[in-house]
Amino acid sequence: MTAQNEELLIGLVSISDRASQGVYQDQGIPALRDWFTSALASPWRMVTRLIPDEQAVIETALKELVDQESCHLVLTTGGTGPAPRDVTPEATLAVADREMPGFGEQMRQISLKFVPTAILSRQVAVIRKQALIINLPGQPKAIKETLEGLKDAEGRSIVNGIFAAVPYCIDLIGGPYIETNETIVKAFRPKSAIRPKI
Repeated sequence: MTAQNEELLIGLVSISDRASQGVYQDQGIPALRDWFTSALASPWRMVTRLIPDEQAVIETALKELVDQESCHLVLTTGGTGPAPRDVTPEATLAVADREMPGFGEQMRQISLKFVPTAILSRQVAVIRKQALIINLPGQPKAIKETLEGLKDAEGRSIVNGIFAAVPYCIDLIGGPYIETNETIVKAFRPKSAIRPKI
């Protein structure tokens, strides 16, 4: 199967002590599943993990999703604040081959339009082997805003969400060609990288 018609495999990791213990229902994975269902126009499927805020457990989950499950894209939610139990960024950096700092910078810029506490977020993004790993916020509303960005009343983009850059990043690291529903998020690629629609 070539990258042209290959299915995108997305790993979704919700990191929460209480949700992983069943104290309350996880909201991160359902929010991400719903968003991808509306945003992606090309084939995809997901592998999920619901785990506690333990650095070793997070590292193991990220390695499994990339090295064994062969995910092209891994998204985490939760554990990115300044509290002592928030260790998602440390775990993500520990499994990284390369860091992609632009994603974290843009996520904080988007969230700052809504809340001043966005500067407390420590989200990072990295590449491990053939996969892009991104730390997202924990709240469903913030997940959607971060991925999609901000639009005006007419639906024009005011601030680009981070997902606009994800398909081209996946192209560059050898993953499948991702097409999006442009009413939700328009993937940006240089003209030379855009494939004609079949």
